[in-house]
Amino acid sequence: MTKLVTILGGSGFVGRYVARRMAQAGWRVRVATRRPNERLYVRTYGAVGQVEPILCNIRDEASVRAVIDGADAVVNCAGILFERGKNTFAAVQAEGADIVARAAAAAGVAQLVHISAIGASAESASDYQRSKAAGEAAILAAFPGAVILRPSIIFGPEDGFFNRFAAMTRFSPVLPIAHGQTRLQPVYVDDVAAAVAKAAMGQVPAGTYELGGPDAMTFRDLMAMMLTEIRRKRVIVNMPGWMAGLSARVLGAAQVLTAGLYTNSTLTRDQLAALETDNVVAEGAKGLRALGIAPTPMDLILPTYLWRFRPAGQYEAIKESAKGLRIQE
Repeated sequence: MTKLVTILGGSGFVGRYVARRMAQAGWRVRVATRRPNERLYVRTYGAVGQVEPILCNIRDEASVRAVIDGADAVVNCAGILFERGKNTFAAVQAEGADIVARAAAAAGVAQLVHISAIGASAESASDYQRSKAAGEAAILAAFPGAVILRPSIIFGPEDGFFNRFAAMTRFSPVLPIAHGQTRLQPVYVDDVAAAVAKAAMGQVPAGTYELGGPDAMTFRDLMAMMLTEIRRKRVIVNMPGWMAGLSARVLGAAQVLTAGLYTNSTLTRDQLAALETDNVVAEGAKGLRALGIAPTPMDLILPTYLWRFRPAGQYEAIKESAKGLRIQE
């Protein structure tokens, strides 16, 4: 009988790549999402009827139990980068992880894979990172044989990192950043999905793995690389701490004053706290290579989706090559 995997957060950035991988491996895929009628596109990731979006809210234990029932493997990709309404870091990434782990254990699931993050720590100054640590603890308490994956910044066509900063360059000659000397180790989204798929299919020993790409660079150097790729000259300004903090407070106040109609996804105080420490694979940690996966370099992937931010878009390369042409009289 064909095996079944339930992917919580399966319609999100990472989850979609995981769903494709599992479908390609011949598994039936349940994509657990809060808005299944708006996520019908996931059906195209497999054969007819192979991939199905199903209603589930990770904060609701009954709905989590329902989507996990009968599954051979469970993947928890659910996570948020900023808080909004009832979707707080604690509710989604700590309490939600606990619900998933207990439901998976009760259902007799063979494999549980949990997406955490590099930097997860109960001692962190960041609520996001503390909630990730609490989620890991909850997972291991209820399901000791789980595989926990801790990626660094994840990049790919739909990412919220390079795409966001590249979009900012369209409207301003200045690119403001904070904590420009913090080191990051971006990892390709499909490499993360490959690691998840291997773990979900029982090909990975239980434990915690930190996932990073082949290059660890400062935040400022990553922005310089991005600017080179999109062929734009912008002044990278590393905001001093007081200015970054003030900007985050103003944007946060705007979210409060608009009663949530505006969501501050630009710069938060919690993001600043997280950027105070490097986001790279720890020395001696098991990573992608321990999983048999060769990390994909950024320079192979960034051109495939950042071209749209170039001044002439997909025609920029043609314009560049035409500069060397001579007009014969």
